[in-house]
Amino acid sequence: MKDLKNIHFYEDLLEQANNQLVQQAKEEGKKAIGYTCFYVPEVLLNVGGAFSVRLRAPHTGSLDVSAYYMSSFICGYSRALVERAFEGGYNFLDMWAGTDTCQQMNRVVENVERFKLIDKPDMKFGFLDAPMKISDYGNKHYQTMIETEFFKHMKEIGCEITDESIRAAVKEHNEMCAIFEEISEMRKEANPRITSREFHILCLVSYACPTYLILPYLKETLEDLRNREADDKCPWRARFVVVGSELDDYVFTEIMESCNAYVVADRYCFGSMPGRKQIPLKDDEEALPQICRFYLEENMCPRFMSKDKINQRHDFAVEAAKEFNADGIIYEQAKFCDFWGYEKMLQSEMFKESSDIPVLQIDREYVISGSGQLRTRIQAFVESVEIKKIQGGAK
Repeated sequence: MKDLKNIHFYEDLLEQANNQLVQQAKEEGKKAIGYTCFYVPEVLLNVGGAFSVRLRAPHTGSLDVSAYYMSSFICGYSRALVERAFEGGYNFLDMWAGTDTCQQMNRVVENVERFKLIDKPDMKFGFLDAPMKISDYGNKHYQTMIETEFFKHMKEIGCEITDESIRAAVKEHNEMCAIFEEISEMRKEANPRITSREFHILCLVSYACPTYLILPYLKETLEDLRNREADDKCPWRARFVVVGSELDDYVFTEIMESCNAYVVADRYCFGSMPGRKQIPLKDDEEALPQICRFYLEENMCPRFMSKDKINQRHDFAVEAAKEFNADGIIYEQAKFCDFWGYEKMLQSEMFKESSDIPVLQIDREYVISGSGQLRTRIQAFVESVEIKKIQGGAK
């Protein structure tokens, strides 16, 4: 297939957190707010003159400095963020929207704030105490924390927070999500017209760039895809749903493709499910409580340990595998991620008891490039799935 329109521009944007579109938004007087977790409602950071940036640390090398301050037994994503902060990579931020959801990420914010790694005297830090179960009380607490920890600081840096500005941000967010929903449907095709790598890149830039600036490019890409034709011969030997922890390096998907494996659905941080799902709003209720309910109900972080949430995550993976005609599910976990380490083992046992869908468990580093072992395991899984399909056909 010919190169997808704007794909090389997207690759350039992912080379650094302070990319070309982020710089353009800053020059236009917009305020940059960094965040790292789905618990932080992305759409609420794009209100009243602010824009969200889901923080990454591309081209991470040595983690010696962050290991000194945080130990080497903390996930690579957390250490990479601190390392990049020491290098001055996040000095463009006006605010950091943190969450009390992961102790490792708590240490990130603690180090960045305590050592003043973002060299701005008026830098703001908001810290969200997120509930661990769904309830009316939990939703009210969640909303109160957003108002006191995020909106308060956003107003201090010049953002206008009103119901109208929130609804405008949701409208823009939904416009972007509609693009991803249409492209996701294309992944259901027997011979998809978009590669896994391309979709991963599209998803990442939608998180890493101001929505209002990346949206016109995504529209062009969608139109290009509508008219694109797949190669005559389908190169994919197997189709997989990928579920797991924070994954902002599309090298993982490149490794999948090198094994002729196609990612039909992605349910991980920085993924399209549920992060690129439209937010429905009613006119007879304020927007904020509706958005808070949406993010808590759609959130499938393993930090939620209630039985209904565990079953929700399991059922979602099963239904995604059926809907997208997947041959198996890959559970990937960033090394030393406590929540996903538990979730990966729990869900694998649940699949053994309740489903015949093949499941592969993977531990990985934050920096994936050069991981020969990862390629070997994926290749072996592809072959095992092929054998299973042959045996099933013989029966």
